Amino acid sequence: MRSTGSAAILLLAASVAAQTTIPPSTKSAASPSITAVSDCHRHGTINWCMAGTEEYQVVGPTATKEMEAQYTDCLTHGTSTYCLDSAGEDVKLLVETSEHTYDTEHEHEHEHEHEHDHSSHTDEDSHDEAEPAGAKENCHSHAGVEHCVGGHADEELHCDATPRDYNIPLRVGLLFVILVTSAIGVFTPVLTRKFNIVGDNNIVFVVLKQFGTGIVISTAFVHLFTHAELMFGNQCLGVLQYEGTTAAIFMAGLFLSFMIDYLGARFVQWRQNKRVGGSTEAPAAGSADKSGSTLDSTAPDHDSNHSHGHAHGPMRAATPMEEKINMMNLEAGIIFHSILIGITLVVAGDTFFITLFVVILFHQLFEGIVLGTCIAELPRAAASTLQKCLMAGLFALITPIGMAIGIGVLNKFNGNNPSTIVAIGTLDALSAGILAWVGIVEMLARDWMHGKLLNASLGRTVCAMGALVSGMLLMSVLGKWA
Repeated sequence: MRSTGSAAILLLAASVAAQTTIPPSTKSAASPSITAVSDCHRHGTINWCMAGTEEYQVVGPTATKEMEAQYTDCLTHGTSTYCLDSAGEDVKLLVETSEHTYDTEHEHEHEHEHEHDHSSHTDEDSHDEAEPAGAKENCHSHAGVEHCVGGHADEELHCDATPRDYNIPLRVGLLFVILVTSAIGVFTPVLTRKFNIVGDNNIVFVVLKQFGTGIVISTAFVHLFTHAELMFGNQCLGVLQYEGTTAAIFMAGLFLSFMIDYLGARFVQWRQNKRVGGSTEAPAAGSADKSGSTLDSTAPDHDSNHSHGHAHGPMRAATPMEEKINMMNLEAGIIFHSILIGITLVVAGDTFFITLFVVILFHQLFEGIVLGTCIAELPRAAASTLQKCLMAGLFALITPIGMAIGIGVLNKFNGNNPSTIVAIGTLDALSAGILAWVGIVEMLARDWMHGKLLNASLGRTVCAMGALVSGMLLMSVLGKWA
């Protein structure tokens, strides 16, 4: 009886011991003894670190945070293991599902083996790791042309056209909206000046012109130069052997504008001197200035009042022919820019199309006011009313023509094609150089350093300066979307 009781006690003790004893292999799998991890690396969007021969997933640093090479002072709490980074912040190791040994031949299979554990992560980690391959790709638009970058590091770069369904009737309808808006912007200053509703000395005209000067300068640098750099930085173009490509083309456009103005001025003076036999250095008496008024040859020479290396007084008045050449120079830069705007607006994806359309609508209105103000300022000897209307009409039509071209090539256009990238980038940089010359030299310097604003009243100067800065700021803000 006593032996039977002892046997029962021994059996009960063995049973309890069997239930409470954890096999070494199970205990190790549940909470291995880890004090530090090293050799940290990333497979796609998931972080991994090594502890001995075991590889463990690290939860904490995201794709936007720099992952450290190692984490130390690891502690285990139940089934969770936490380590510290160099800043003393916790990162979590997923040890319960990391029993396999690191194998370089199967490293990209780890994302799928641990997919069922991701539900316990934060929303950000769950979103990053649950997305299919390529979902991390970031697609955005440069001047309306969509470019996609990012994605998994092991993914092949795709430079093919993105297939999508375009709302063509909407684009055709909005083409006429752009046409009407551009016409309103460019014809309003021309017609108001023609019928003497607003004179060239009126403060409204002065404000509009300086506002336009700011628009032109900002368009050259914020829109065109920046877009050209983005185009030449496209990964589908490869690595440029010459990093200064954008600046070089910009400089070529600026130099081309300078040469047109200079040769035009030399030609006009040669023709005048041939007619009258006068000196090429003396300006003709009674020659018209930009406002159409005459410059008296007996006017005092303000240059002699300054000892600087450059003149601050009134410069030699431009002849009507020079005025016309300058005007054609400005319109050429705007036309190159506008036709690209029309094409890139149409080929933009529907999700971005409406936003870009609204921005370009304002862009065309303001740019039309700029050009119309400069056209209206031409003296009668430089251009007749019919010629001014033709100049204005060309601007009103050019962006819709670009949109029509874009609609025609809508299903074949590929913004990531190297030839397309080079063509758009070159025209953008060239136009930037042209508009930079016209905006800074022919508009800004001529009006402020050598024109009527040099000696204008305080009120007129403040209004003109406010309009100039407003034009720069407004077009710079619009550069975020266009």
